[in-house]
Amino acid sequence: MSRRRADEPPVRASRRRRRLRLPAWTATLTWRSAVFITVMCCVLAALLGVLVHTAVTRQTVGHAREKALSRLTDVTAAYEAGEALPPRSGLDPPGLPASLRALAVGGKRGTMVADHLGRPTMWAAAPADGHALATQIDYSQSARTINGLDGAIVGSSLLAIGATLLVGAFSVTRVTRRLHQTARVARRIGAGDLDARVNDPRTADPARRQDEVAIVAGALDTMASALQRKLVSEQRFTADVAHELRTPLTGLSAAAELLPPGRPSELVQDRVRAMRALTEDLLEVSRLDARTERVDLAVHELAPLTERVARTFGPGTEVRCAADGPPVRVETDRRRLERVLGNLIGNAHRHGRPPVVVTVDGPVVTVRDHGDGFPEYLTAGGPQRFRTEGGGKGHGLGLTIATGQAGVMGAGLVFENAPDGGAVARLTLPEYVRLDHDDEPPA
Repeated sequence: MSRRRADEPPVRASRRRRRLRLPAWTATLTWRSAVFITVMCCVLAALLGVLVHTAVTRQTVGHAREKALSRLTDVTAAYEAGEALPPRSGLDPPGLPASLRALAVGGKRGTMVADHLGRPTMWAAAPADGHALATQIDYSQSARTINGLDGAIVGSSLLAIGATLLVGAFSVTRVTRRLHQTARVARRIGAGDLDARVNDPRTADPARRQDEVAIVAGALDTMASALQRKLVSEQRFTADVAHELRTPLTGLSAAAELLPPGRPSELVQDRVRAMRALTEDLLEVSRLDARTERVDLAVHELAPLTERVARTFGPGTEVRCAADGPPVRVETDRRRLERVLGNLIGNAHRHGRPPVVVTVDGPVVTVRDHGDGFPEYLTAGGPQRFRTEGGGKGHGLGLTIATGQAGVMGAGLVFENAPDGGAVARLTLPEYVRLDHDDEPPA
């Protein structure tokens, strides 16, 4: 475990521990591919540039050295013959590099490139009676050649990097576009649109070679088709079972009413009513799953409608309405709204503890109890049919139906827990906005 030094300031230690957070777009495949292509192109261009520069420089310097040594041979012959030395030659001439002078005085021949009077010069020197016999040739043209070559290498490298980056970005973008399409279809399937498909053209033609994206898209389409078949089969089974149960339950209900009064008769009738309610819930769930529900919209005052529903649950339900402002009107399906509110209030009475408080604030209706709150799975992912927490009463369809009917009405339904305990269900309805020419009275 790392420890901060005793003499290290706390602020500096916190800064050292702080992680650098990059923008979100730097995590995309396009950005990473562009960075990888750019780095690899730069490395390749630098390697090729160094190789070409080294080869051309060696060749240019070698040619200039041969020319300087050839001239030095002529100068040496003239010196030994006692003749006048050619121009730009002499014993220990001014400007001769000290290292080359020392080499010549030591009895060896050599060449060296150095600046002389502001111009690049190739020097050649040889020993002569304890001195350095040297000559020089102009190296400016060779230096300009090498500099021009370096500029051409840099320019062509930048051009090649740009072209490669554009081609690579185009290719990667085509792949990422297909990946984004696959992700959008997956999100649509997760939201309940089981008809969504990627339909990648590479998967439609078996003769075409499939890349990894096409394989993923094909697998997603296959999974969606299998899931759709399974869910449709389950929905059809649920609807068929509910329809088949209706007839015998009707007869059973009629027969139960013929039983002599007493406790056994009451128990049978109570169970028959429970089974009929479950059957009706199953039929409603099957209709919601099939998306065959049609809303009957009308304008209603929200507070009186909520109070009427709450009164059916007895004195254990408290209704609170905002007193400020005009009455709030909503455009909704009254039957479905009463169904949703009834399920929410009934669930609060069944699984929570009193008092159950129903609050109307604008177009928002909040139902809260004072029990243990919703289970974690429900607040995280919504209600699940036939699932109750801790062996509670009910069959888990009430909140499922409430969520489905709220979606049909275009309302939002959120489940959460209050900070001081208790379950909170918040229904947000589309508020009705009256136009100047609209004089329709509220229902």
